[in-house]
Amino acid sequence: MIAEQMVLIIKYYHDRNIIHRDIKPENFLLDFNRPAKHIYLIDFGFAKKYRSGKTQIHIPYSQDKPYIGTPRYMSINALSKHEQSRRDDMYSIGYVIVYMLMGKLPW
Repeated sequence: MIAEQMVLIIKYYHDRNIIHRDIKPENFLLDFNRPAKHIYLIDFGFAKKYRSGKTQIHIPYSQDKPYIGTPRYMSINALSKHEQSRRDDMYSIGYVIVYMLMGKLPW
């Protein structure tokens, strides 16, 4: 359930033309007080629009970008200093889920 909600939260922001670029366990909040046990995403300090809302034109591909995010959860492309996109957010969620399944997270 947690992994599914994490993907749905990121999809919500991607549908609104925003990439988070700093997906890590510390940026997800769990709410156990509600019956549905919601998850919230925080810390949009590195967030960026990846396409124009009006024209839907995607940002251009570029290299030699500075590292943005937490290296442990960054995608290979982000570590190679490529422009980050939706794909990199999804890779980061995958890495968070792997750490969660390995029992390395406090959840």
